[in-house]
Amino acid sequence: MQDLKTRYLAVKAAVADAAVAAGRRAEDVELIAAVKYATAEEIEFLHRECGLCHVGENRVQQLLEHYEALGCRDEMKIHFIGSLQKNKVKYIIDKVCLIHSLDSLSLAAEIEKQAAKRGITMDVLVEINSGREEAKGGVLPEDAAEFCLALSAFPHVRLRGFMTMAPKCEKKEEYFNYFQETSQLVLDIWQEKLHNIYKPVLSMGMSASVVPAIEAGADCVRVGSAIFGRTTPLK
Repeated sequence: MQDLKTRYLAVKAAVADAAVAAGRRAEDVELIAAVKYATAEEIEFLHRECGLCHVGENRVQQLLEHYEALGCRDEMKIHFIGSLQKNKVKYIIDKVCLIHSLDSLSLAAEIEKQAAKRGITMDVLVEINSGREEAKGGVLPEDAAEFCLALSAFPHVRLRGFMTMAPKCEKKEEYFNYFQETSQLVLDIWQEKLHNIYKPVLSMGMSASVVPAIEAGADCVRVGSAIFGRTTPLK
């Protein structure tokens, strides 16, 4: 567990350093611990020892297992960051603070249905397929503006911004280019289509791409393997 604490604090410091190096405040970038490879005991430990409060879940079943086991769940903010099937929405709608992976109007309709049943408004990010990869979900960049405008038909779904997963790249500059395109897309849509109602959230960057994501304007980064010991330090 002490190794886990050391890795988490090193990642948190690296995220803060990257923000400052990009001319931003350290507190402007939120670290979300992606807990795909974590146990409930590890999550509890990081919350107790390091103040971890933002966790990202990739799988519904694992989210439910963690949720039942976590004594500190009411003190945590749980993000759903994986691909979400419509028939699973009902299981998480009252447990998560933000869904990062909205990529279809049919999924939006199901989120609307389940949120309306509970009298809540669900915050969502539209997932952008910045690499235009056929094997990945997400809305194509050229379709994003129209998609965002269509979400106004769902009063219990609140658009908060965008998420993207860049393709695997060899160089930092290549990651930056994908993230920069998404960042510019956000600005264009918010200013030209949505009248800049509030500051949008940009969820970009994982263990292999945190630094270029922050340089391109990420507000939150989703880091798992660098914390839970299954990869090299942040890049």
